[in-house]
This record gives sequence, structure tokens and C-alpha cells, in this order.
Amino acid sequence: MTISGKAKLAGVMGWPVAQSRSPLMHNHWISTLGLEAAYVPLAVKPENFEKALRALPALGFAGANVTVPHKEAAYKICDHLDASAKKVGAVNTVVVREDGTLEGRNTDATGFAESLRAEACGTGNSGATAVVLGAGGAARAIVVALIELKFSRIRIVNRSLERAEAVAAAFADQKVKFEAIPWDQRNDALDGASLLVNATSLGMRGQPNLEIDLAPLAQGSVVTDIIYSPLETPLVLAARELGLTAFGGLRMLIEQARPGFAAWFGQTPPVHKELFEMLEADIKAKNN
Repeated sequence: MTISGKAKLAGVMGWPVAQSRSPLMHNHWISTLGLEAAYVPLAVKPENFEKALRALPALGFAGANVTVPHKEAAYKICDHLDASAKKVGAVNTVVVREDGTLEGRNTDATGFAESLRAEACGTGNSGATAVVLGAGGAARAIVVALIELKFSRIRIVNRSLERAEAVAAAFADQKVKFEAIPWDQRNDALDGASLLVNATSLGMRGQPNLEIDLAPLAQGSVVTDIIYSPLETPLVLAARELGLTAFGGLRMLIEQARPGFAAWFGQTPPVHKELFEMLEADIKAKNN
């Protein structure tokens, strides 16, 4: 990989940002494709975020990913927003246009939909019911994906019922039946569902485990966790013990990154076994 004044540049803005696997992933793709480019971590404090984001064109960046805690701020700062960003209300990918303006996109919905297709052949149907745990930005992106995948009923379960109701209300114009369900009724919410998605931080390394009884799920149901560290959360392991199809968030991490890479560097990056093995090894090493 050659780096010169002609190299295309992109990065990831977050605070903190050291935990991000995006530099490892994007630079692997850059090397695989033989591009003269670089993708760098950009640790940006919230109070400096707007200034840093606005500086991307002047610094010659093609764009950047945006991670915690900047996604909603990026939504307000960007000059243009794509349809997915508008639906989700947050930006995770910024593209610098030729005129120097900033276009905000959200690829989390696409990433989730592609991961569901790849891992579980999930396309939804007119009678399918999905349960989403959580009501934050990730949950909203997943709801967008589930609508596109033709799920007809979506139950939002959250520790704050008001936030669950807000998500349901935000998509009230869709041809989907939404239900906002209190956290203490999460077990009952699984009855009749064909898909369960954990969009909370419960089960993530350093966080409490998600306590939920999966017994109401029927055989053939799919359980997925957007968490990828650890690679197999207690939720995923419990679902597999019941014979259910279950997977973590690594595929979503990869799939949500591909559209940004294509926009910045002009090529759609491949998804192959070597990439998974590299990311899995890094996650395992840092979890020990």
C-alpha cells in the first residue's frame, strides 16, 4: 500500500474511537484491492465534532464514518441527507461531495438487512412478526430494515416504554402494525414472533447480560444480536441451545461498512473468509 499526496483518505470519528474495528477492516480492503488510500481513526471530543466534520473537505478527505456519540450530531450538521438517514434520524457515513458539501447517510439498516439475508435467508413475509429490544438509533435502523424486508408486525420492547412508543409513532405511516411493549413483558412479547433482535448493549463485553426467556419462540425462529464483542453473546448461545438459528453482529458490522467504502474509494469491497477470520481474531485477542 502506497501513501502519497494523491492518496484517498477516509476515517472514523468517535469518542473514544480506539475500540473501533473500522480501521482494521477498511485498511484490509484497501490492501486487498491495491488502492492508494488510507483509513484512519479520528478521536474527536463532542465539543470539537462540528469543527472536525466541517474540516474534512479542506483536509482532502473523501468522507468518514461516524460512531458513538456523534451520529445524531452528524445528522444535524450535514448539508444533505439520504433517505435512510432521514428515516433513522442519525448518520453513520459522511460523503464529501465534489462541491465540498457533506452528505450524511445511514447504512446500518442496509447492513442489518444484508446480514439477515446472509445468515438466515431472512426476507420477511406478510405474516411475519419481529421483536426488537431497544429504542435507540440502532433499533430505529433495524426497524427501517424490517419494513423493507416486508415484516408485517413489529414489537418494540424497551426499558423506557415512552421511547418505545416514540419509535412506533415515528413509523406510524408505514403499512406495519407496531406495538410498544414494557420491558417486564419482554418474554410474552416473543409469542408468535419469527425474529428477535437485540439492539441494546445488554450482553456486550463489560455490560450486564440480557435476561430473557426464549421458550415462547417457535422452532424455525431466528435470534440475532447486533453486538459483535463477544462474538457469541449469551443470547446467541442460549438460542442455539434451543435449536434456533442465531448469530451475532459481525456480519452487520461488515455489511454496513461496504457502501461507505464504495462511495469514498470507488470500489465495492469483497466479503470473504479471510476478513471474518481477521476480525474474529482481533475481537478474541482484545476480549482476553
